[in-house]
Amino acid sequence: MKNLFESMLIAFSMYSKIPMPKVEWNDKNMKYAMCFFPVIGVVIGVCVQIIGTLLIKSTFGSLFFSVIMTLLPVMITGGIHLDGFLDTIDALSSWGDKEKKLQILKDSNSGAFAIIGMGCYLLCNIALWSEASVEMLPLISCGYVLSRALSGYSVVTFQTAKNSGLAKTFQDTAQKKRVKMTMYCWIMISTGCMLVYNLKNAISLFVAGALFFQYYKRLCKKQFGGITGDLAGYFLQVFELLMLGVIVLGTRLYALV
Repeated sequence: MKNLFESMLIAFSMYSKIPMPKVEWNDKNMKYAMCFFPVIGVVIGVCVQIIGTLLIKSTFGSLFFSVIMTLLPVMITGGIHLDGFLDTIDALSSWGDKEKKLQILKDSNSGAFAIIGMGCYLLCNIALWSEASVEMLPLISCGYVLSRALSGYSVVTFQTAKNSGLAKTFQDTAQKKRVKMTMYCWIMISTGCMLVYNLKNAISLFVAGALFFQYYKRLCKKQFGGITGDLAGYFLQVFELLMLGVIVLGTRLYALV
């Protein structure tokens, strides 16, 4: 139990800005750290549900609401996944070979394409959130769990692009079979909740998510030779934007039919 608790602390320390007690990072307590990655999605989902409901029912305008909801996950995670998104955008925009792309991922400086990509990402997020309603919040909240379950699954199952880095560290120290089974459980729980709440939107999200996951797997292998921590962050951010778009636009579309 102690190792499990310390594994959870490591996951929260690595993937969130929530203050946690310090623990030693070793092979024992890192074995199951990835199992608790989706728990951070649970925390974000609960915050989105509560704060989103309060803002929608208050006198604040849609712009204020959409900006707060866009920034909320960033404030909780500290932007660690956005960093991976920026680096990946820069690497893909270079049109270089695999070695060149991997070198760009390691570069701490942000290029012009990363800044452009960030601006477009945030604007799309704000635009979609401005069309969200309180009825959509439970589905959106579940999506933060699903995105982390799929991202965690990719970290322990995809071939790594290099012999060092965050993804390699977690992959080497993880109990892969148990982590995979845990990710399966998280995927089933989050999708099950979506199906119970809204069948049509849940199916649309599942299809769109499955297609994007296959694209992401092919992207990692073909463009980079495997997965890295930055690519896992890129997937998570784009998946969450896709999730928001499918839910918002799907709900509007189904209302017209």
